[in-house]
Amino acid sequence: MGTEKSRKLFEDAKKILPGGVSSPVRAIKPYPFYTKKADGSKITDIDGNEYIDYVMGYGPLLLGHNHPSIKEAVTRQLDDGWLYGTPTGLEVALAKEIIELYASIDMVRFVSTGTEATMGALRAARGFTGKNKIIKIEGGFHGAHEAVLVKAGSGATTLGTPDSAGVPKDFTKNTLQVPYNDIEAMTEAIKAYKDDVAVVIMEPVLGNIGPILPEKGYLEEVRAVTKENDVVLIFDEVITGFRLAMGGAQEYYGVTPDMTTLGKILGGGFHIGVIGGNREIMEKISPAGPVYQAGTFNGSPVSMTAGLAVISTLRKEKVHDRVNKAGDLLRSGLSDIIADLGLDYNVSGVGSMFKVFFGDMPYNYQEALKCDTNKFNEFFKKMLTDSIFLPPSQFETNFLSVAHSKDDIEKTIEAYKRNLK
Repeated sequence: MGTEKSRKLFEDAKKILPGGVSSPVRAIKPYPFYTKKADGSKITDIDGNEYIDYVMGYGPLLLGHNHPSIKEAVTRQLDDGWLYGTPTGLEVALAKEIIELYASIDMVRFVSTGTEATMGALRAARGFTGKNKIIKIEGGFHGAHEAVLVKAGSGATTLGTPDSAGVPKDFTKNTLQVPYNDIEAMTEAIKAYKDDVAVVIMEPVLGNIGPILPEKGYLEEVRAVTKENDVVLIFDEVITGFRLAMGGAQEYYGVTPDMTTLGKILGGGFHIGVIGGNREIMEKISPAGPVYQAGTFNGSPVSMTAGLAVISTLRKEKVHDRVNKAGDLLRSGLSDIIADLGLDYNVSGVGSMFKVFFGDMPYNYQEALKCDTNKFNEFFKKMLTDSIFLPPSQFETNFLSVAHSKDDIEKTIEAYKRNLK
């Protein structure tokens, strides 16, 4: 049908939105398509083109677009209002559900986004320990705030260099980076700055450059070295929380951190973030303690309602069994195609996350950068023409939802086969 309406709308958007978009990853060249509606596994643009969607809002929509249980719950809540400026019983109910599911969480603070969650968790960890330095994984993404916007290559023995204009060097001088799946580098960094390392923050599965999976024993080793050196360990499960299992990657891999950040899936498509952790750390957060954190939309009644509906639906519909089996089926089919075509590409993923790397299987960020991004970009455009919407970057995870049918997966595998030739 073409995308002429989207092209024209983008011309207008460029005049009034930076780069024509509200978030950089949406800046598809030469222009993005503009969405009119979505339902289940499909998304439809303003020109009437329908796509099988593997972006899924960049992760939140494990239940698919427009899921009736979320819509019905939120609609009922809207009849009672959507912002109060007071506590609600919904916060207490959702907090109890999260605490029951996540072994690392005794208390929670609800916020609006994953960025807010990681920012608040780091502040709480620093306030609890009285130390300044943080260690993050190179290529790991923890939102768009100053302490974690650090240029790749700023290693454990180097003061962090800002990865964005407008971030003073003083904001990143206390941020150290180590490669993923490298316990020696992690140990060296902790011991080199032992007197001032407050916290390690990491995605247990690197979601924003892959996914890239932890090697056997790696997460356990990180847990051991942080515990031995009294360093707070934060698992950023904004992507993996409620996706790999009800209790996230920490349940899936059997490793319990000191703190956890959540978001995305829990909101069912509505804004949400969660700072969670053990009681000793969490009681440092205001008004119980001296670590300040506040927000007008913290504990939004609509988001709390959506969260309760998401958890209920995940349980009732046994979503993880179904969607993880679909992930296995899809990854197996893609691996067969790559083998049949004799390509030196690799399929990565776990649960309902997947990606074809145009190169060797990476185990850290620097290895991922060796993939052929030019070929991937050509492939992405071919898939879009074939009515398959993938994240427009080699370094973003593809997401399945429970709404993706067997027919969707078969069509997707056939499209991969045509366009990888």
